[in-house]
Amino acid sequence: MTLDEIRYHPIGIIHSPHRKLDEMPIQPVFAQKVAGTAVLEPAWVEGLRDLEGFSHIFLIYHFHLAAPARLSVRPPLDDNPHGVFATRAPCRPNPIGLSLVRLVKIEGPVLHLEDLDVLDGTPLLDIKPYAPRFDERTGARSGWLERVDEEKIRRRSQGGAGQGV
Repeated sequence: MTLDEIRYHPIGIIHSPHRKLDEMPIQPVFAQKVAGTAVLEPAWVEGLRDLEGFSHIFLIYHFHLAAPARLSVRPPLDDNPHGVFATRAPCRPNPIGLSLVRLVKIEGPVLHLEDLDVLDGTPLLDIKPYAPRFDERTGARSGWLERVDEEKIRRRSQGGAGQGV
């Protein structure tokens, strides 16, 4: 296998009230209480065993409507260009998204979710449990985002931007 032969197959589909890119929240923290679902293909349902004990999960998905990859982007929270790898912009070399969402309940192949910032119809690639014991980091830094004032974050997070931070 060479590096250009990597292939992923969706395990399901994400459904949300977000129908347009420009109306989506820019991160799950700005989508509090926004409900939706992830519906798995039947072949993967057994893999959900014991997931109901977790309050939050990471959704890993394909940005199926992302613009072509760019190495420099202007995210909605800053007017200055940044390298795409220093942002969460969807126009990446591999358009893979990651969202930390609240898991409300599981009914068969359906995961009921909240804090969902994902576009309706997005292909789901994987699910991983959030474990504070392993995932929280004290002393973590946020690079250029530390310079963005709270008012700008509040203003630009309302109404959606659909472009990540």
